[in-house]
Amino acid sequence: MPRTRSLLLLGLLAFHIVALGQDGQLVERAPYTIPEASIADMGGHSPQLDSNLAQVKMQRITYLSDGLKVKGYLIEPTAPGPHPCIIFNRGGNRDFGMITDGLLLRYLVPMASWGYVVVASQYRGVDGGEGQEEFGGADVNDVLNLLPVLAALPTADTARVGMVGGSRGGLMTYLALTRTTRIKAAVVLAGMADAFRNVAERPEMETRVMAELIPGYATHRDSLLATRSPVRWADRLCPTTPILLLHGTADWRVSPRDALDMADALYAAKHPFRLLMLEGGDHGLREYRPEVDRATRDFLDSYVRDGRAWPSLEPHGR
Repeated sequence: MPRTRSLLLLGLLAFHIVALGQDGQLVERAPYTIPEASIADMGGHSPQLDSNLAQVKMQRITYLSDGLKVKGYLIEPTAPGPHPCIIFNRGGNRDFGMITDGLLLRYLVPMASWGYVVVASQYRGVDGGEGQEEFGGADVNDVLNLLPVLAALPTADTARVGMVGGSRGGLMTYLALTRTTRIKAAVVLAGMADAFRNVAERPEMETRVMAELIPGYATHRDSLLATRSPVRWADRLCPTTPILLLHGTADWRVSPRDALDMADALYAAKHPFRLLMLEGGDHGLREYRPEVDRATRDFLDSYVRDGRAWPSLEPHGR
């Protein structure tokens, strides 16, 4: 190999190593205010909404993940910290399901108003970010690299971190829990747990999403679907992270059986979990928002904020 080419390759490799070493570094943060038009779309001002907004400050962020500039949001309580933290994993793919003002108002702002530092990724390639998401592939690093983002914040207590994920974000949560022991508790809202069932019941998910986003899908379909089916590897999840599963029984996007089967798999693995099936609830659990928020907050407050120990899973009592 010519010397000049060797030097070029070594230079590129060194640059790549340095870039990876900076993963989780915040490279940009800018204050963000939700426009009045977006608030009007949510039904206008209300005492609860105004109170929530008054208790938080919002920023759009850019951070590094695998050397890529990835976009996201950071929502912090205005009260002095340090505060426990939540990593929020959005659903959907590409621009569908991306974090919008509506999602901020529905999930991230209320969670921050509970007294948590909330951080969320748009995933690579979305909202002006670099790279391309892989629907549960290398983009899981975009979730894990939010941990060092939090570590750089004086308001964040990174000994107390929870995770919340909805739909595809539930899958991202399960995948993250195979690679870190730092999440004190997780909440999965209508999470995808069986990719084989998902593509069988919704063929467009295969042709328009997975085949387009997942590298090597055409030649390694079954193995790639298996890696995106947590029901097959529940025993690999961090055993000290309790999980709350919430799912509506009228969900057409992700089968309610995903939650039921995941509960079976968690039970078989003796993994701490709680299951709440909401009768007639849709994919967004819109019919049960107060119940969902209350269950989510109680779970996070118990196991993240307060560090409550999980009870024994062995048969006991009278």
